Amino acid sequence: MAKGSATLLAAIEHLYQTAVVDGARTSTLRLQKLARYCVEELDERGLRNAEVDVAIPGGGRTKGWDVAWKHHGKYRLAISLKSILRNLAGTVPNRTDDLIGEVANIQMYSPEVVVGYLMVFDVSQDRVSRKHGCTWCELLKTRLTRLSGRRAPFWSIGLVEAFVVVEVDFSEGAHVITPEEEVMTMFDVLVSEVKSRNPSPGDAEDGDG
Repeated sequence: MAKGSATLLAAIEHLYQTAVVDGARTSTLRLQKLARYCVEELDERGLRNAEVDVAIPGGGRTKGWDVAWKHHGKYRLAISLKSILRNLAGTVPNRTDDLIGEVANIQMYSPEVVVGYLMVFDVSQDRVSRKHGCTWCELLKTRLTRLSGRRAPFWSIGLVEAFVVVEVDFSEGAHVITPEEEVMTMFDVLVSEVKSRNPSPGDAEDGDG
């Protein structure tokens, strides 16, 4: 299958244009191309027909996810996309709390679901936190590492299967620092876990069940 048109760089450039140049930091469109990039990467690995902006039932309530893949009528993979571009002292703790709540909610309803997190972090805004003795980006990665690596049969509620923090420098344009190989590794892990938990997921024309 030919590689699609979406690229990580194009997705980050779109985020930069929307959030920084246009000043629409909370626009729902800012991560649109990043979602399409995720869809194409899943497609490359055999999970066809992934969807964007999906409402998925949870233990407490139905929650929106940026990218999701359905098999036999049920969502088996969900990916959350976040951007951390300013106010790091407030945003990093909030994002960590959000992750725990969102992930526990979906896993209470679907314990077998595979969950991934992709966060874009503008390191041009990063500073050392004297309280934590490290930068906010380092703190975020440490916390996400503790909350990742969920594998069968130990399906602990509140953990994700894989994550990646894409470091960017938006001080003078859309500069991507994180090697794309790290992002590829996240997709590889997610798809491997989906395939190990579901019979013949690649058989589908059945991204929609």
